[in-house]
Amino acid sequence: MTELIAEIPTWSPNAAEFLTFSPELAWVGTLCLIMLAPLAIGRDARMTAGLAMVGIAVTAFFTFKVMGIVSTEGPKTGLTPNLAGGMLIADNLSLFFKVLLLAFLIGVSVLWMSVSAAKEDDAPEFFVLLIGSALGMSLMVSTHNILMMMVAIEFASLPSYAIVGFNKHKRIAAEASLKYMIFGAVSAAIMLYGASLIYGFFGTLDVTLIASNVGPVLAAGGANRLLIGLAMFCVFAGIAFKISAVPFHFWCPDAFQGAKTEVTAWLSVASKAAGLLLLMRLANVFCQNAGAEVLRGVAIVIAVVATLTCTIGNLAAYKQTSIKRMLAYSSIAHAGYMMAAAAILVDAGTVESFTAISAVLAYVVVYMLMNLGAFGVVALVESRNGEDDSITAFAGLGWKSPALAIPMLFCLVSLVGIPPFAGFITKWYLLAALGEAASGLYWALAIVIVINTLISLWYYMRVVVQMFLKESDTPAADVPMSGTLLVNVCGILLIVLLVLSNPLKERADRYSAGLFSPVVAGLAAQPDEESLARSNDPVGGEPVAKDAQGG
Repeated sequence: MTELIAEIPTWSPNAAEFLTFSPELAWVGTLCLIMLAPLAIGRDARMTAGLAMVGIAVTAFFTFKVMGIVSTEGPKTGLTPNLAGGMLIADNLSLFFKVLLLAFLIGVSVLWMSVSAAKEDDAPEFFVLLIGSALGMSLMVSTHNILMMMVAIEFASLPSYAIVGFNKHKRIAAEASLKYMIFGAVSAAIMLYGASLIYGFFGTLDVTLIASNVGPVLAAGGANRLLIGLAMFCVFAGIAFKISAVPFHFWCPDAFQGAKTEVTAWLSVASKAAGLLLLMRLANVFCQNAGAEVLRGVAIVIAVVATLTCTIGNLAAYKQTSIKRMLAYSSIAHAGYMMAAAAILVDAGTVESFTAISAVLAYVVVYMLMNLGAFGVVALVESRNGEDDSITAFAGLGWKSPALAIPMLFCLVSLVGIPPFAGFITKWYLLAALGEAASGLYWALAIVIVINTLISLWYYMRVVVQMFLKESDTPAADVPMSGTLLVNVCGILLIVLLVLSNPLKERADRYSAGLFSPVVAGLAAQPDEESLARSNDPVGGEPVAKDAQGG
């Protein structure tokens, strides 16, 4: 075991360095504003939502400001406790996700104002939990330090447990929240155990140094090989919980059905996207620093989990009568599709390729629109039918409320991946990335995705049949104009992004390529030679890590 590093480098932050992490500070300021506002202006729901929108706008301003800095100066790290770089990273991937998260927050807030604001008495608490979980997800994608990873996942998870059970008078919501919390607690304990093993063995929590040093340890075999393999799997289990990858997915359908529909929409995209992009970042770090033997094993594990996730998700969706549960299993399947790209990254033969990350970024953008539109229609139908989320509640919707049925049709067909919607082109980008890897493993993953796409066609079309081929005696009801506008904008954008798929892919390529730039240690002091030598001695032998650059 390595001797623990006693010296922590000193640093002297200045205004320019704090600006790098100003979006996170703006999020914290928004939380404080929403918590203190009731003392001055009362607890009016729409006023609280307006303050949240102001905070989101301020955060967006700083995010775009930092994007300009990173594009000219390169990625930066800061708040470092060790010698390998910072705990937080400001690079193209993290900033892209923050912009996406802010846009999604606006959409979810508009949906909440359309269906819940009139009857909500605890709006400040709702937005504190919602924005608090967003801050945690932002931190998840902005690190490859295991300590910050643990803090960020819990920061995202704890508000999510509460927001799922936010309707205190609804038994199914309380049950869903409890199940979600129990699964989350167990996953966090498993991940913490794995992190403690890794730190005890390597004496560092920076994934770059761990990836550089893990190859010789595994090649040596023996008990150390088993120990490190177990530790890496435990850390992967914590991330898989956020993605709701099989077999860590059991919380997802119950949580989605019990929560408010706008909360379900939030978790279906934001939580999974954060977990997936964190996994992509870690895979990218391993791709650049670990040996071929390590990479191949990790690629096979991710490929197997991705296959199980999309297959079980699609098969389980078949028998669902609740559309929220059906869309929950659908979200599990889509998480499996995107996980397949992470397997590409850890293959030693494709170190220079960024097409996998680019495909996932484009997929996440379109997936946000598909799920926001679909869950938006579900929320509006529920508000009309007294929270009935059964598939039969959509009977005759195409003739009674075409302004809801048509965008729902667009979203469902796009979720399948059929033209002329953007879901088709983003799934094609994913298959193309698998094909470019030119390996039997990735061709097998591509075939799995195609087969699962065909499987998913049936259960999505069940809803379409209900909307346009079934009749219902339920009269048409008025729905809020803001909600109707939101879902129609999502439907229209799914067509627009197919037409403008090249600009979308070019932007995704741009933000993916930047991940391969060296990290500039913005707040970290240079380590002395003695400390660096200690950090490069993971198992008491010869130093094996010469480079302390981040991903």
